[in-house]
Amino acid sequence: MLPLADWPAADRARIAGVFTDIDDTLTTEGAITGDALAALADLRATGIHVIPITGRPVGWSMPFALQWPVDAIVAENGAVALSLEDLPLPEGEGGERTLRKSYQQEETLRAANFARMQQVARRIVAEVPGAQLAHDSAGRETDIAIDHSEFTHLPQAHIARVVALMEQEGMNATVSSIHVNGWYGDHNKLSGARWAVRELLGRALDAEIDRWVYVGDSTNDVLMFEHFPHSIGVANIRRFEAQLTHPPRYITQGERGAGFAEVARAILAAR
Repeated sequence: MLPLADWPAADRARIAGVFTDIDDTLTTEGAITGDALAALADLRATGIHVIPITGRPVGWSMPFALQWPVDAIVAENGAVALSLEDLPLPEGEGGERTLRKSYQQEETLRAANFARMQQVARRIVAEVPGAQLAHDSAGRETDIAIDHSEFTHLPQAHIARVVALMEQEGMNATVSSIHVNGWYGDHNKLSGARWAVRELLGRALDAEIDRWVYVGDSTNDVLMFEHFPHSIGVANIRRFEAQLTHPPRYITQGERGAGFAEVARAILAAR
C-alpha cells in the first residue's frame, strides 16, 4: 500500500465519482464526524458523484440517504439502492423529496430467501458460543448479520465458524469491521456499484472505472480494492492487513472519517 501522497495529480484530477464504505471509513466510533460530512458536501459541490456502499441494512441507511449530501446509498452489500427523487405537489405548494428504494432481487425471491436466512441465523446463534444477531437486524431485508465487534466481541475462531456455517448453508459470507454478513444471491458490493451507476446515471461503470475511486477499511472491501485502479484504504485498515488477499493501492495517514476527508482533499486539490 502506497502513501496517499503518491497518488498522481493527473489521476486525481480525472475522478468523477467516489464509492465508499461507511462503518469505520466514513464513520468514527459509530457516527459520522464533521470533517467527513463536510468532505461529502465538498465533493458533491464540485459535481463529483458520491455513493456510499455498505453492509448495513436498508432500514438503518434510510435516514442517512435523506440527510447526507450523496447521490444514493447502496445497502446490504449491493442488494438495495436508496436514492432521492422529487415528488411534485399541487401548483404553488412546492415539491417534496422522498426516497426511492430499488432491489436487485424480485419480491417473491426476497421473501423466500428471507425465510431461509432466519433459519440459518437461529442455527448460528445456537451453535457458535457468543454469537448474536447484529443490533440493526430489524432493518435487514436481504441478508443477516452477526455482530463480532460492534456491541460484542467474537474471537477470530468463532468468526471463522460463523462464516463456515453460512457457506455450508449455501450463503455468501463476508466479514466487515463489525459484522459477519450472509446472504443468498449473486450480488455483492461490486455488482451493486455497477447496478447503481447504470440505474442512477445511465452509464456503464466498467467503461469509466479509471474515473472512479473506492475507499474502504476491511476484508469485505477486497473485491472493490481489486477491481478499482484507484483504491484507497483508510489507515485503520492495517488491523486487517494480514488478511487482505488484495490490498488497496493507497493508504491514508488518518483513520476512519479523518482518512476519508483526506481522500476528498486530495481529489479536490487536483481540480
